Amino acid sequence: MQKYYHGTGRKGPYFEGWYLRLQTADGRALALIPACHRDKEGRATASLQIITGDGAWCVAYPEHLFRASPERFCVRLGRNLFTEQRVRLAVQAPGLTLSGALQFGELTTLAHDIMGPFRFLGDMECAHGVLSLCHPLTGTLCWNGRAVDFSGGIGYLETDRGRSFPKEYLWSQCAWQDKGQNSVMLAVAKIPLGRLHFTGCISAVQYGAKQYTLTTYQGARILRWSEQGAILQQGPLRLEATLLQDHGHNLRAPCDGRMNRAVRESVDAMVQYRFWEGKRMLFCREALCAAFETSRCAAS
Repeated sequence: MQKYYHGTGRKGPYFEGWYLRLQTADGRALALIPACHRDKEGRATASLQIITGDGAWCVAYPEHLFRASPERFCVRLGRNLFTEQRVRLAVQAPGLTLSGALQFGELTTLAHDIMGPFRFLGDMECAHGVLSLCHPLTGTLCWNGRAVDFSGGIGYLETDRGRSFPKEYLWSQCAWQDKGQNSVMLAVAKIPLGRLHFTGCISAVQYGAKQYTLTTYQGARILRWSEQGAILQQGPLRLEATLLQDHGHNLRAPCDGRMNRAVRESVDAMVQYRFWEGKRMLFCREALCAAFETSRCAAS
């Protein structure tokens, strides 16, 4: 049975967080990251990060205002609620007010865990999970005093846990509607494993009625990656992501359980995604509202 929260009884350093991307029908996007974190000394805190096209905010919460369920995706953080069916917000930060509720339609889950056999390694620096590649949204949020309608929009949901984010990584995600809901997510990172290090990748594509995964454990090769994008090849499948224009903001990331590291993320980057199956190009998508995040990527 899938476990949705792994932090019960965990000692530091440890973090666990969830990434919810919410996009309106006309392409306006925001991301929400509720998280809990515990440092080496055992000090526990929680936070909610909000990323928009205009900026990024991190709201701190005491540990006792954080609750999460292992049996299903359900996270409470102060007056904010995040579940597989809805999100309810009551956020106030300098330069940002965000309140209201959105409902989620049916989640598009993966057929298999994106981590594959690596999910059985209990001491990985960072483990990743995809809870929904895409799902429909309904409802309205009051965003800095203005009502923003998300009905007809599209959402995305993933999770991370471990000690620290990788020192060098690239991550990107985009969802769109064209004869159904479509989504692409890819990540490349330098991964420590005991005394060894290797560069690995995970990627998931939902296109029409078909789902594809390209991962290191399935034999995917990283042909190129840098702060400007990546090219993955797995048998006849080839996925390219190329950053065309960035509007990123600094985001806090975990390092040994403390949220004291800065990475860069954009929720409205311009990214070109191209996907082939053999010689047939399944799609070429130039997204004007893609998520793109990097940290010290080394060109290869």
